[in-house]
Amino acid sequence: MSVARLAILDMYDGAPNQGMRCIKDIVLQFAGKVDYEVFDVRGKAEVPDLSFDFYLSTGGPGNPLEGDGNWDAKYYAWLQAVWTWNQHQTEKKPVFFICHSYQMAVNFFNLAEVTDRRTMSFGTFPVHLTDAGAEEHIFDGLNNPFWAADFRFYQVTQPNEDRFEELGASILALEKIRPHVPLERAIMAIRFSPEMIGVQFHPEADPEGMISHFIEPERREAVITEHGAEKYHRMLADMRHPRRIMHTYNRILPQFIEQAIAAGEMVLV
Repeated sequence: MSVARLAILDMYDGAPNQGMRCIKDIVLQFAGKVDYEVFDVRGKAEVPDLSFDFYLSTGGPGNPLEGDGNWDAKYYAWLQAVWTWNQHQTEKKPVFFICHSYQMAVNFFNLAEVTDRRTMSFGTFPVHLTDAGAEEHIFDGLNNPFWAADFRFYQVTQPNEDRFEELGASILALEKIRPHVPLERAIMAIRFSPEMIGVQFHPEADPEGMISHFIEPERREAVITEHGAEKYHRMLADMRHPRRIMHTYNRILPQFIEQAIAAGEMVLV
C-alpha cells in the first residue's frame, strides 16, 4: 500500500502556539499511511508544490487580509494552482483550511466579508450545522450543535450568494445563537468545492494538551484578567467533557485525513 503525502502549511509566522503540536499528533495517528512535510509559509515564504496528495493549512496570528507581498502572493498562487488542478485532473487533491487560512481562502474566492470582531472570540462555544453541514461527512458523529475551541479577532459574515452559486460552495456551520446580540452570526465552516473545506474554529485542539497549557499559573492569571474567571473555568470544563472538545478533536481532522487517504486509494485502483 502506498503512503499518502501530506503538506502542512504552517501559517503561525513563528508565534508560540499549540496548533502545530496538535496537528502533528493527529497526523501521527496515521503513521504508516501518511507522511508529512511542513512548510513555513509566513516565516520563510515556503509553499508546497503539486506533488503532494493532500494539504492542511493552519491557523495563525494577525490580520488575514494583510501580507508582505511575497509569502501571501506565493500562498495565493499555490491555492489557485491546487484549485485549477482539481478542476482539470482526475486525481484530486483535498485541502483543509483552519481559522486564519480559512479567512484567507474566503477572501481569495470572494465568498464573504472578512472583518474585525467587535471583541475577541476566546474559549469553547457551540457551533450549529446548517442542512448542508448535517450532510457533510467531515462532521459525521458530531452533535448539532457541536463544541469547538475558537480563538480569533476576525470573522466571516455577509456571504456573497452569487459567488457561492458560481463556485458550487456551501455554508456548513454558523456561530452560536445569541438572541440578545443584534449582530450577524459568523460563518464557521464552508465547503468551497468537493475537494476544499475550511473551518473558522480549531478542530485540532487537543483537550489534554490545552488543559496543561491553560492551567500554567502565569497563563491562567492572564486569561482570567483578560476574559474573566467564569469563561476560564467554563473553557476547562468543556475541555474535560467527553462529548464536547474531545468529541470534535476525535472526528473532524481524522475524518478528513481518512477521506483523503481513501480518495487516493480509489485513484490507484
